[in-house]
Amino acid sequence: MGQLEIKFQKAGRIKPGQWVLIDGAVCRVVDVQVSSPGKHGSAKVRITAVGVFDGQKRQMLKPSGADVEVPVIKRKYAQVLALMGDQVQLMDLDSYETYELPMPEDQELASKLEPGVEVEVMEAGEYRKIARVKG
Repeated sequence: MGQLEIKFQKAGRIKPGQWVLIDGAVCRVVDVQVSSPGKHGSAKVRITAVGVFDGQKRQMLKPSGADVEVPVIKRKYAQVLALMGDQVQLMDLDSYETYELPMPEDQELASKLEPGVEVEVMEAGEYRKIARVKG
């Protein structure tokens, strides 16, 4: 884990389902509204997104030609080693590093976790989250 990689994209090209950085938090875009250009200005874009790692709703208002930070999300695979209350111990299948993550809040996903199961982990900078069970 390390530094969060970012790239830039024009605000007018952002679509729902994409990832953006709002106030330093990695978010998934849920809604994009574009206002028509005024007499003396360019069109404005209102981006509504939900934090991937904290679930908070955030909004951003930018001119359509302005740059928006888009984080690079890495997907890695790990194996569940143990369930320890509200923590899940995992082993990265590439580096064999072991680490712990909080139990997913999604009950359906949490119910599928057991030792030996392989999962997909989303990684963005210092943040990690269990995304889904593999297979």
